Amino acid sequence: MPHSCTPLTLRSIRAAALAAAALYVAGLGAGVTQACTRAVYLGSDGVVITGRSMDWAEDMHTNLWAFPAGMARTGAAGANTPKWVAKYGSLIASGYDVGTADGMNEKGLVANLLYLAESEYAKPDGRPALSISLWAQYVLDNFATVSEAVAALSAEPFVVVTANLPNGDGAQLHLAISDPSGDSAIFEYLGGKLVVHHGRQYQVMTNSPSFDQQLALNSYWEQIGGTVFLPGTNRAADRFARASFFIKAIPTKASPAILTAVPDGTYANQAVASVASVMRSVSVPLGLTTPGEPNIASTLWRTVSDQKDRVYFYDSATSPNSFWVPLDSLDLKAGAPVKKLTLTGGKVYSGNAAARFEPAAPFAFLPVDVK
Repeated sequence: MPHSCTPLTLRSIRAAALAAAALYVAGLGAGVTQACTRAVYLGSDGVVITGRSMDWAEDMHTNLWAFPAGMARTGAAGANTPKWVAKYGSLIASGYDVGTADGMNEKGLVANLLYLAESEYAKPDGRPALSISLWAQYVLDNFATVSEAVAALSAEPFVVVTANLPNGDGAQLHLAISDPSGDSAIFEYLGGKLVVHHGRQYQVMTNSPSFDQQLALNSYWEQIGGTVFLPGTNRAADRFARASFFIKAIPTKASPAILTAVPDGTYANQAVASVASVMRSVSVPLGLTTPGEPNIASTLWRTVSDQKDRVYFYDSATSPNSFWVPLDSLDLKAGAPVKKLTLTGGKVYSGNAAARFEPAAPFAFLPVDVK
């Protein structure tokens, strides 16, 4: 049926087009190399699942680490740095084995670090300083829920200090967290100030621009509707629109036929597979680059965290197999040894890989020089 556009709709289209054009121009000049996506699935029966993709221009030498509770840590930022003892054990994916890029703790709290070129952190001002390599780990060590983390971090007990990664790129990052209740929060440092978005509605995060602008751009695509048209490029704003539509479009409960086929009457496996399919749909094929846009990189790996049952799934772009690690199969009690699952060097796993972890000395988090 023919339809007409109201002036408001035309203004929205123009505004979205201008914003998209501005984002495109900004992307041309960005010197970053990461472009990830994170999405939270809110299902029935208390099923909450967080998926993320890790996009990077080179091998990050990622490994999985089981960190028990009771570990004593410092913020790796000189003499005036936070010191704490981990309340909770966690399973994490490292970046270059110098920092925590992704992970879930024994309470089902998930932390995901993604690139944000617009990040501008507070200047050292006498407060304790925390290396950005420990930002996600600090949350996993200390908090059981998003609300706890938001209350503590909003008080800004420390300043986050960034540094260059082993490949020479700056670590310009924002942090997303979610918990088994479905609550979410996004933390960004913009213009030296901490900005927090807290609520179940914040299910998706990608990269540039800042999160408030991501929401504004996505509102235009929501007006069109995902069954009519979705943007298909590998740019952050387009991935945000696709992930937002797909994560809400997949079923929130299984059909009776599927429930009958599952012995315990749940649909957790179906939900995990659905979230994995969403993360694959917003991934960038290995080897694909975009001329003039160095901030677009191939997807190296994906994780899917089942926060109800506390199972961490890992899917590599260089392996035909996915595998999983139930946190209940790891010893994360205080006093247990740190263990590592080596992924570098072409290691291939399938099924439950918990028994393949081996004792290892923990890696040293990337230190920063506070001036």
